[in-house]
Amino acid sequence: MFKTAKSRQEVLKFKLFGFRFSFQKIPLHRVALFAIALLFTTPFASASSESTTMMPITYPETKRVDVVEERFGQTIADPYRWLENDVRNDKEVANWVESQNKVTNAYLNTLPSRDIFKDRLKQLYNFEQFSIPVKQGGRYFYLYNSGLQNQPVLHVRDSVDGAGRVLIDPNRWSKDGATALAEWSASDDGKRVAYAVQDGGSDWRTIRVLDVDTGKVLEDEVKWARFTNIAWIKDGSGFFYSRYPEPKQGETFQAGVANHVVYFHALGTPQTQDRLVYATPDQPTLVHTVDITADGRYLTIYSTPVAIGNKLTIVDLQSNHWKPRKLVDTLDDQWSVVGNVGTKFFLKTTQDAPRSKVVTMDIAAADPAIADVVPEQDSIMGNASLVGGRLLVASRVDVKTEIRRYTLDGKADGVVKLPGIGTAGGFKSDPDDQETFFVFTSYNTPSIIYRYDVASNRLRVWAQPKVAINLNQIAVEQRFYKSKDGTRIPMFIVRRKDVTAAAPTLLYAYGGYGIPMLPEFLPAPLGWVEQGGVFAIANIRGGSEYGKAWHEAGRRQNKQNVFDDFIAAGEYLKAQGITLQDGLAIQGGSNGGLLVGAVVNQRPDLFAAALPQVGVMDMLRFDQFTGGKLWLDEYGSPSQEADFRNLLKYSPYHNIQSGKTYPAILATTADTDDRVVPGHTFKYVAALQAADIGDKPHLVRIETRAGHGAGKPTDKIVEETADMWAFAAHWTGLDVK
Repeated sequence: MFKTAKSRQEVLKFKLFGFRFSFQKIPLHRVALFAIALLFTTPFASASSESTTMMPITYPETKRVDVVEERFGQTIADPYRWLENDVRNDKEVANWVESQNKVTNAYLNTLPSRDIFKDRLKQLYNFEQFSIPVKQGGRYFYLYNSGLQNQPVLHVRDSVDGAGRVLIDPNRWSKDGATALAEWSASDDGKRVAYAVQDGGSDWRTIRVLDVDTGKVLEDEVKWARFTNIAWIKDGSGFFYSRYPEPKQGETFQAGVANHVVYFHALGTPQTQDRLVYATPDQPTLVHTVDITADGRYLTIYSTPVAIGNKLTIVDLQSNHWKPRKLVDTLDDQWSVVGNVGTKFFLKTTQDAPRSKVVTMDIAAADPAIADVVPEQDSIMGNASLVGGRLLVASRVDVKTEIRRYTLDGKADGVVKLPGIGTAGGFKSDPDDQETFFVFTSYNTPSIIYRYDVASNRLRVWAQPKVAINLNQIAVEQRFYKSKDGTRIPMFIVRRKDVTAAAPTLLYAYGGYGIPMLPEFLPAPLGWVEQGGVFAIANIRGGSEYGKAWHEAGRRQNKQNVFDDFIAAGEYLKAQGITLQDGLAIQGGSNGGLLVGAVVNQRPDLFAAALPQVGVMDMLRFDQFTGGKLWLDEYGSPSQEADFRNLLKYSPYHNIQSGKTYPAILATTADTDDRVVPGHTFKYVAALQAADIGDKPHLVRIETRAGHGAGKPTDKIVEETADMWAFAAHWTGLDVK
């Protein structure tokens, strides 16, 4: 549901080539943190013809059970509850999955554009990809994918422009490529790397340690880490991490998670001896993530229920007792440490500043005062970094990035000139180091890594990929449209420059957790655009494109605004002649899968096809599985009457409208998703197939050995995308050649 942050890098909402980049400050503590990551002639008539209804598909028979509950005077039937059972342990569910996949694959095999897309997507994904390098001990650590490797490989250089060598290659860990390198962190002296292993897309992590000089993996093994960063202590003797208690046997992938804690692991010792650093047993749903200040003195702990603000606690590591000290003890606002100069902390916050500001706090005082340094402005403040004696602040103006420089007393000091209109972020380094790196990307610009010299305000390319597409033929346009209540919503439109008439369109959005949809290079949608289709991204409420207020306007009781914004985007695309009247497909994953399911129920007439991915489809039981209780602050609690009635209004599983004609639907999920358990999608699809909603296909594609998205092998990404695009292309009338 939410995205996890990598060590010393924050994440955007997406998973890009297997990496999660740091474009704007979605603070480490918010764990909601990327986001995400992620058509044609057929034997049948085009989607513009009435004959596309074809012969009805015979779906597998799905057992109905007599499960009825009374909640707040409302009778709630749940006939497919048995599909919540774990596919690994329940043979009946496993058989259902197998039979559904057979029907879906048989249908997809009739679409010739499936192979066309698969071949082209392989070419589009086949280019060098680099992450922002992390400098430690004079060495430069970075992720690299040569093109179609299933997982990115950790490399190191001994000098900024030296030859890279392989440190960790997760592609050797499993035959199917589904075991991934997740979070990683190099020690300050650059001699060791602690890294997390993710298997089959699960959120659970096992942390190991590598000796950089010898390539030897040490005996240290830390299990049951989850939603964690890895933060080395200054002397390299160990690292801090976050974990949950070990689940009961047989409940690893579905049991609820609670009581997140922070531990310190000393190298060379068993995990049983790890030192407990911080816990909140009185608030078991808080998630705690850690970092260490560049000078190595302070451990920073961010505690959050994910959707709203966070507490901020520090630990002075020079003391022997490591006693936590709370700097912020409320959840009203967002706080993150930009950097420190001795005891003077620079903090980014939304306190009295919904668009964020930078303040200082001298923690030497018993009750430190807060002073503004870079006050709130008309633009939205994203990432802020303390590098080379300057504050570098990424500001967003209508979803586009500007990098502004300030002296440490808050005086304007020029800008960093970016290569174009798009998204930039990174700028992580020690406060006194003049060298730093950042990434720049846009919908028609592959992610370029720049080396930036703070003193001279100059930048140069450090790594620039070459892609198998002429990006000069791709046009990117930003438009604004009005939602149902008159709110002005931005939307990006990507298409070939020669496509000027209405064309089949794929509309994407997320709309939750304060995660913004910022311009980024995405190979998958370009496969659609190349064929003459339109790709549109709506910056709907629920994100943070316009700050805290934009998120609040799409949260809890305001969730209907999110759906209204997305529906209005579809109506605008048709009214403006961008989209064919019967040629609109919609896509969204996780919270975006919920979005797709909800709007299809509310406006089935508006869409030709829908692609809900790993969606939260049962809004009355989401809190019963894995990390579902972490989502209560975003959606509200099904156990509270006001929230329950609001959730019931839009829950995709409970609002399917028999008697209305629905678009073609291809839902996707994965058997090892322990973020949004696949039972959500299983129940939703079973209900679709049982309802009287027309003869268009309502199918489910269930991936094996894959989870919520992070760590998914490149070959699985290509195959799934080809299936979705071929399905959407047939039902929107896109002519694929």
